[in-house]
Amino acid sequence: MADPMRIRAQASGEKATVRVLMSHEMESGQRKDASGKTVPAWYIQEVTAKLNGKDVFSAEWGPAVSKNPFLQFAVKGAKAGDKIAVTWKDNKGETRTDEATVS
Repeated sequence: MADPMRIRAQASGEKATVRVLMSHEMESGQRKDASGKTVPAWYIQEVTAKLNGKDVFSAEWGPAVSKNPFLQFAVKGAKAGDKIAVTWKDNKGETRTDEATVS
């Protein structure tokens, strides 16, 4: 399983800015290894975020996203103390969920 995500969520006024650094190799399926064999595709397909259990963000990704992707988005109505959870699922069926508290 991949390393934990790094999630930072900071409230400012009536919104919070969420920054997420995901640990994932993100292979496109087009690169070849040292022996000339194609490295199989392995990338994040779905990313979702929840604020206190309610969906606030959803995205579909493909093989063109870089290794260890960084994501930033804003959430209206978030305040200090709220919980933000981010989940990703890759094309091999692996999932990862991590949570942070809005500060």
